Amino acid sequence: MMSNLFSIFDPSTNLFNLSINWMSTILGLMFLPYSFWIIPNRHFMIWNFILKKLHNEFKTLLKNNYFKGSTFIFISMFSFVLFNNFLGLFPYIFTSTSHLTLTLSISFPLWLSFMIYGWINNYQHMFIHMIPQGTPTILMPFMVLIETISNIIRPGTLAVRLTANMIAGHLLMTLLSSTGPNLSYMFIFMLIIIQIMLLVLESAVAIIQSYVIAILSTLYSSEVN
Repeated sequence: MMSNLFSIFDPSTNLFNLSINWMSTILGLMFLPYSFWIIPNRHFMIWNFILKKLHNEFKTLLKNNYFKGSTFIFISMFSFVLFNNFLGLFPYIFTSTSHLTLTLSISFPLWLSFMIYGWINNYQHMFIHMIPQGTPTILMPFMVLIETISNIIRPGTLAVRLTANMIAGHLLMTLLSSTGPNLSYMFIFMLIIIQIMLLVLESAVAIIQSYVIAILSTLYSSEVN
């Protein structure tokens, strides 16, 4: 029995006191690359079509910051987050993207590298970005403070957004499923239908959240130049 509701997200499986749940995050290195070594099939063609669309969109967002290969950073992040989001939808598989340990490890190094690059190479633009055009002189100190705070919390908002969205759906499905043994057959049938609908919704959330974190990271990188 769970000590609390959030214990379903605990990485409890271990071997020699080493948590092996986190091994699920690198399973994509075993399953995803196979499509590049065999004759292209439908799955490979669909995935390649998605990556090309993302490449064109990220290229447009990067504008002057674009150089060959720069979009693959964000495409790789999208693929990694998408794979782990979907992996967490399977029963008894650890959801790594529901932990700030992983999401902060993705967002914070990206944000920090953008900030270091921007302040070293284009510090005038970084100062100008703190004060929106047309701001009254009396409000400039407050705008600098607000923009500085909003800039500092960016990696946290990226990480918390992904974590909260992945936790919310899983908790709702767990709460509903825990009521199953106390229901009649008719209500169990309704519960199964609701759970299937929630699973479809969670699949959409898994795609949307991986797309959102990639798009926001691209927008943040385009602001440093």
